[in-house]
Amino acid sequence: MIAFVEGTIVAIAGEWVIVQAGGVGYRVFCGPGTLAGLKEGATHRLYTHHLVREDQQALYGFRTTEELAFFEMLTTVTGVGPKVALAIVSARPVSDLQLAIFQGDEGVLTAVSGVGKKLAARIVLELKEKVSAAGAAGGTGPGASAESEIVGALQALGYTASEARSAASAALSALPVGASLEERVTASLRILRRD
Repeated sequence: MIAFVEGTIVAIAGEWVIVQAGGVGYRVFCGPGTLAGLKEGATHRLYTHHLVREDQQALYGFRTTEELAFFEMLTTVTGVGPKVALAIVSARPVSDLQLAIFQGDEGVLTAVSGVGKKLAARIVLELKEKVSAAGAAGGTGPGASAESEIVGALQALGYTASEARSAASAALSALPVGASLEERVTASLRILRRD
């Protein structure tokens, strides 16, 4: 699996770039936001998802590991292929998308080309379940805390442990005792969105 490609950008096309690294040119599919930040002749690092299927191989590139993790989470949803996931990740900042999904705001998703109402509803349902399950798993066992539930949920969304702990701590100090996991994760995502 190719985790990232770092090298010189030798060509930029409508949906992809060619990155020369170690004497090999890699074609990497990217969203418009990522493409806009690249310059021919410059050295860049793209975090990649290496898709391998019976009939094709492709690399999808992202500026950050958070974008990559969210892309990979989206592709676990039934009916979401890499092109649709790339379009979603490219539509808005990842934290905005995560917050919209966690709050059940399907309109943010239906604004993306290729995402209809049924698919948006499925994305919201499946991802909320996965994040809630990760939060619940993070909060099991002796000594479990509200913070560990939030950290588990945020890590499922692709945040690092330190980012998740920082946001969880800030969210818990602002929320009343007894807030639900959904309220705690939503507050944490709002904090991460501001950073």
